[in-house]
Amino acid sequence: MRFQEKLRKYSKKELWDEYCGFLTLKPEEFMRIQRRLLQEQMELWSSSALGQSILKGKYPRTIEEFRQIVPLTTYDDYAPLLLSRQSKSLPADPVLWIQTTWEGGVHPLKVAPYTKGMLDTFKHNVITCLMLATSRQKEDFDINVTDHMLYALAPLPYATGLLPLLFADEIDIEFLPPVKEAMDMSFKERNIQGFKLGMKKGIEYFFGLGSVLYYVSQGLTSMQEGERKGLLGKLRSVSPTTMGRYLVAKRKCREEHRPLLPKDLFQLKCFMCAGTDNRCYKDDLEKLWGIRPMEIFAGTEPTCIGCETWSREGVYFFPDACFYEFIPEREMEKNMADPTYQPSTVLWDEVVAGGVYEIVLTVFKGGAFARYRVGDVFRCIGIGSKTEGNEIPRFQYIDRVPQVIDIAGFTRITENSINQAIKLSRLPIENWTAKKEFTPQNRPYMHLYVEMERTMLTTSAVSLQVLQEQLGVYFKYMDQDYQDLKKILGIDPLKITLVKCGTFAAYRKKIGADIRKMNPESCEINDLLECHSHEGIGRRGQIYEWV
Repeated sequence: MRFQEKLRKYSKKELWDEYCGFLTLKPEEFMRIQRRLLQEQMELWSSSALGQSILKGKYPRTIEEFRQIVPLTTYDDYAPLLLSRQSKSLPADPVLWIQTTWEGGVHPLKVAPYTKGMLDTFKHNVITCLMLATSRQKEDFDINVTDHMLYALAPLPYATGLLPLLFADEIDIEFLPPVKEAMDMSFKERNIQGFKLGMKKGIEYFFGLGSVLYYVSQGLTSMQEGERKGLLGKLRSVSPTTMGRYLVAKRKCREEHRPLLPKDLFQLKCFMCAGTDNRCYKDDLEKLWGIRPMEIFAGTEPTCIGCETWSREGVYFFPDACFYEFIPEREMEKNMADPTYQPSTVLWDEVVAGGVYEIVLTVFKGGAFARYRVGDVFRCIGIGSKTEGNEIPRFQYIDRVPQVIDIAGFTRITENSINQAIKLSRLPIENWTAKKEFTPQNRPYMHLYVEMERTMLTTSAVSLQVLQEQLGVYFKYMDQDYQDLKKILGIDPLKITLVKCGTFAAYRKKIGADIRKMNPESCEINDLLECHSHEGIGRRGQIYEWV
């Protein structure tokens, strides 16, 4: 039975219990579901060629044996079979393959197989997200078959392209513009056409990457501040209700001496955001639309695994998408210091409030990935909630693991990709370290601290500009997502600080170790800059920056 048929047949309480009942599970009930589904997946995975490529002839019989025998894995462990799409080697037959960026410049993309069971679970959990995004309290949600969703999603073969297909199976929500038309449009064309249709029909749902939602929203604001004659021309075919709302909003904004905002024209009842750096955009998006976005967590490998509720107090994980393990922060640090070290994990019901963890996933329903380090870090912000009336953990997404710099959900820059860009540019760079930082407006960027070879003695701002331009060219050449970040969002994600020759050696002498290449702590950066300013190092007397 489709969800829209259930809307007519069942009460809100009955539907809430079916889709959102996991929120009030006891911890032992949640873990009972986790263990049952893992036992099923463990048998499928262990007997597959993919599983045996990792197990080497072993067959774990219990969950405890599974966690002992199966090592923590990364995409490197699956790449030979998955990139060649060897379906017969998998735990279950894939219905389709989804792709995303792997490691810019080094490995262009990675693919993940989706089975029917995975898609059914994905679909169920997406409906859960929709219900919770439109809810204002328990058992109270607002979904209608006449609703419209602004299309701000990447199409297939990216995971967000599944959303229209999954919704089509369950409810006749109309996408603006229609998905078939949107597939052949550029990003800009989709936005213009989507808002034009939205002015006629209304917009009730809006979903996408937080950074993209902000960019699209800003575009709408600037469009409304543009030529009034052109805008009125666009409004000739809208409904009298929309025209009336526009004229009232225009007068209100004039009285309040502020620009016209999306909230003046549209009344969203569902606002969902995904991806990294959402915390950088949520407050601004709430001001623009008058409703706070609900964060969901999804990915190419794990599918949709969690979301916030009406309270926006943290992400709750779904019990039926993946088996969850967590690497505590101390174990993460040991592993970063010694890559050969195998960190230990705790289970979902063993996390503690305030703890920081890297998540480890085993995908259910015939999924390919077992004990998989997807590369995301969470903080457990509480166990149980009086607002939601539950006893289960809730989480806050922090960022990618320190070895990766992800900017606004578009890039995955690693040490390898930076080294590759430097190598291709042929710039005489002796040492470097890179850190994800934020502007005063709370916008993310990559800050590259660079020491040139001693033969490179030119210290003018021009040479720094050349450095900025050259590296930017090669990052764009190697990583399409980096190029899209600058093109679509208008962000230059690279800032370079040039330090004097000998600075990195002075740091090594002072600290007794090299500075970490990727995302060193702020105190480490401060020590590096202190070494830079120490007299007698190199021949440069000033630090240069170029944004």
